[in-house]
Amino acid sequence: MPVADDKLPIKMLNDRVLVRSDEDGERKSSGGILIPATAQMAKRLVWATVVAHGQNVRACEVGDKVLFSPDDRYEVEVQGEDYIMLRERELHAVAAQRIESSTGLYL
Repeated sequence: MPVADDKLPIKMLNDRVLVRSDEDGERKSSGGILIPATAQMAKRLVWATVVAHGQNVRACEVGDKVLFSPDDRYEVEVQGEDYIMLRERELHAVAAQRIESSTGLYL
């Protein structure tokens, strides 16, 4: 009798992107002031790292940093880790070493 394994491989479908947030909620201002996660801010976009993507995603690869709106997200827990599920069209920007065209912005 086979033993059930709860760690099955996961395949992302279509235009979905799985990311891990780079922030833990709190952040620091440029002056060193700690801003708690509960502080209300105007709409603010968030950076995250791509962990996996579906076969139809063309704009990013695993390991890239992507910019998205926190209002457009679905949170999911996979093997005890928290991730965010997005559609490719919800990404506003991609930061990666392989991007060749210069925009004048360096992160």
